Amino acid sequence: MQVLVVGATGTLGRQIARQALDAGHQVRCMVRTPRKASFLQEWGCELTRGDLLEPASLDYALEGVDAVIDAATSRPDDPRSVYQTDWDGKLNLFRACESAGVKRFIFMSLLAAEKHRQVPLMDIKHCSETLLEGSDLDYTILQGAAFMQGVIGQFAIPVLESQTVWVSGSPSAISYMNTQDVARFAVAALTRPETVRRSFPVVGPKAWNTGEVVQLCELYSDKTARVFRVPPALMQAMQGVCNFFEPAVNVAERLAFAEVTGGSTGLTAPMEESYSAFGLEESETTTLESYIREYYDTILKRLRDMEADLDKDAKKKLPF
Repeated sequence: MQVLVVGATGTLGRQIARQALDAGHQVRCMVRTPRKASFLQEWGCELTRGDLLEPASLDYALEGVDAVIDAATSRPDDPRSVYQTDWDGKLNLFRACESAGVKRFIFMSLLAAEKHRQVPLMDIKHCSETLLEGSDLDYTILQGAAFMQGVIGQFAIPVLESQTVWVSGSPSAISYMNTQDVARFAVAALTRPETVRRSFPVVGPKAWNTGEVVQLCELYSDKTARVFRVPPALMQAMQGVCNFFEPAVNVAERLAFAEVTGGSTGLTAPMEESYSAFGLEESETTTLESYIREYYDTILKRLRDMEADLDKDAKKKLPF
């Protein structure tokens, strides 16, 4: 198939592009800055410059396309509101697909979005799902929770470097999933008729709270973590302050997401039906334990190698 991947330079999007190529599809990636996406071209993807807020660029990107996989979302450093990037942009993309006659559409959403309408990104995801359900598109909605890659920056690196780990006061248990595994579901949907016009949870094998994740990091790094729990009231106060200032609106919307990850309801779901519909095996899904262990094994080996090289250089400089 000729597949258009939107958001291909992101953490998930690049994995989708890679696996779609490996599955034998022709992959076109719509990117805002082609020079930052040269690695996709080196893999074998076709690049086209486009922006969800520029409808004309979408018409060009969709030419000759059989299916769209939408993994685009606003970035933390994006100065625009998520309602611009994730809502106005999605409306443009849906309309462009209908105009171009592209029926197959894979949409990356969030688990339990309908339960957290007060959170901007969750509200947008829920509204996007509703819009797709009322459209003529042959959609498949994948409802994820959180990526294992995010665990590295939030927990693994601070523990390794003896920095403070900041967590919410009442953290949710989250079924983290490796982006490579999420990408497997997105690409498999292209050739699975039983996934058309349906929504599926796509989450990891087990739900972990922040305390358990920190313990894993301590175990595999052989370090003791310094944890600071942020009271929910403080997060709400910070969000309120940010809402007063237009340039900080994106920050306020991100802080609002703490209501989801810091709530009492876990972000997890049964996956038996999902694995069956997509023709995938649960045994091939990455576990959080193996992911964190592999990360630390790789990093610690590099550190030891660097220390060994430094020792060799120091010995060369000795006068005897």
